[in-house]
Amino acid sequence: MEKKTQFSLWYFIFALFAIFTLHDLWVQMRTVEPVPYSEFQRMVKAGEVAEIAIADNTIQGTLKQPLQDGRQKFVTTRVDPALAKDLGQYDVKFTGVVENTLFRDILGWVLPAVIFVAIWMFAMRKFAGKQGLGGGFMNLGKSKAKVYVAANTGVSFEDVAGVDEAKDELKEVVGFLKDPKTYGRLGGRVPKGVLLVGPPGTGKTLLAKAVAGEAGVPFFSISGSEFVEMFVGVGAARVRDLFEQARAKAPAIIFIDELDAMGRARGAFAMGGHDEKEQTLNQLLVELDGFDSSSGLVLLAATNRPEVLDPALLRAGRFDRQVLVDRPDKRGRIAILAVHMKKITLAADTDPEKVAALTPGFSGADLANLCNEAALVATRRNGESVTVDDFTVAVERIVAGLEKKNRVLNEHERTVVAYHEMGHALVAMGLPGTDPVHKISIIPRGVGALGYTIQRPTEDRFLMTRAELENKMAVLLGGRAAEQIVFGEVSTGAADDLQKVTAIARSIVMRFGMDAELGNVAYDSDKANFLGQNAAPPQERAYSEETAREIDCAVRRIVAAAFEHSLAILTARRAILEETARDLLSRETLDEADLKAIHARLDAA
Repeated sequence: MEKKTQFSLWYFIFALFAIFTLHDLWVQMRTVEPVPYSEFQRMVKAGEVAEIAIADNTIQGTLKQPLQDGRQKFVTTRVDPALAKDLGQYDVKFTGVVENTLFRDILGWVLPAVIFVAIWMFAMRKFAGKQGLGGGFMNLGKSKAKVYVAANTGVSFEDVAGVDEAKDELKEVVGFLKDPKTYGRLGGRVPKGVLLVGPPGTGKTLLAKAVAGEAGVPFFSISGSEFVEMFVGVGAARVRDLFEQARAKAPAIIFIDELDAMGRARGAFAMGGHDEKEQTLNQLLVELDGFDSSSGLVLLAATNRPEVLDPALLRAGRFDRQVLVDRPDKRGRIAILAVHMKKITLAADTDPEKVAALTPGFSGADLANLCNEAALVATRRNGESVTVDDFTVAVERIVAGLEKKNRVLNEHERTVVAYHEMGHALVAMGLPGTDPVHKISIIPRGVGALGYTIQRPTEDRFLMTRAELENKMAVLLGGRAAEQIVFGEVSTGAADDLQKVTAIARSIVMRFGMDAELGNVAYDSDKANFLGQNAAPPQERAYSEETAREIDCAVRRIVAAAFEHSLAILTARRAILEETARDLLSRETLDEADLKAIHARLDAA
């Protein structure tokens, strides 16, 4: 029953009750004569009363002869007999009054009942809201998908940058929905399902919203976690209801965000054969097989964990197309920054290309956050616009953490940190093919960084040789090499550098097959997918103890060679190391102009 109908019925019942009550009161007023109690006593003594009915507070009776107005019935309020006798002696007209206890009765009985019912209803609604019951148990199986149309998404393909290939794939889907005859003239059909795969923050959900804004068809958006509830069978019912609603409004698009929440491989993660997630997934598979793509119904889904999805979901005929939404390259980062920089006030010389060079590996969400942080940095310094220096500070804030100006180091520690950071910088400047040094600072940042050296890559790299990897290791070990040369001992400041160097050396031996003694063999058994996530827990090694020893020896040999290379470079440039370290100690930060001057001195030497 609809809500309006329910309200109308209650109004009718209330009106009917009020009519009957008012009618009884009106009849009583027309037929019954109220008389004072003293008058009642006189009528009894005069023999005018035929019969009476005595209640707790009133006396109702009938007269032998009707009154002048024709009424024969009367009612009077009782008075204490002793008091009535005393008053009767003095010829006083008196009557009783019934005290009105309605308000007291409401407070004593009705109000507690109302409070109890209100608390019960509030508790039930809160429980229903937390469990996603849609306001009542009758709505358990209803889908909670939000329905959008082109007018209220506020996102189009123009707002999405850096993922041109993914946009082209989805533009084709939009074209099928808008003009199926043109796109299907050669017998092609729209894909049933399109799976957007990529790391977090790369714009998968934004792409789906852009599809909604471009297609101009109803867009059902729901998260995978919203299907699964504590009640068995609810998820499957919601899947059925979602597809029924979409079919009724076809052509339409269904978007399921975080598909891995409901589409995990069956048997691998479930506790039993009748797990609720398995029932939900089975129903989704049935619905995917059941709808015809010619009806104009397209399923979009997004996940950053494709390795845990059930193989039945990914086969042809269900999710026909998988679209990779990866982290953007430098050109993509420039395009993304151009979109977000429109929202802030930029200085005239702010070049998106310079900012993009500082942000290798940043996702679209990271770049949006970077623009916001740069605007806040400029606001804090009371600037009129956002400059490249503000973006540099924002990158340092995101990558290294907040400056810890209140973390006071003693003089010896500051000296060690200064030589350590200059060791990194001078080795990087002395090796070919390394990324240029952009900034050096000995101001502590974050949790454990006592100083940092920022390198800015000139281009994105997708392949590296062994020589380039060894140079990268030498730069990482430059800080420890500087400590060894100047102080004759090393500190704990290179702990993070050592972890990175060891990982590179182990990859050279075990993953890339670049060691001459161990040959072109991959010994790394940990399978990593293309998103850089482990698809399964680490397995037992598939090589002998002797091979494991050879791997360890090769790793140590490669690391030792990189360290000796760093020592040789810094020993040859000991005078420049001493001078630049003292300069860094006095100024705490060396920017790009200072580093260019140092580089010119190295070239001249």
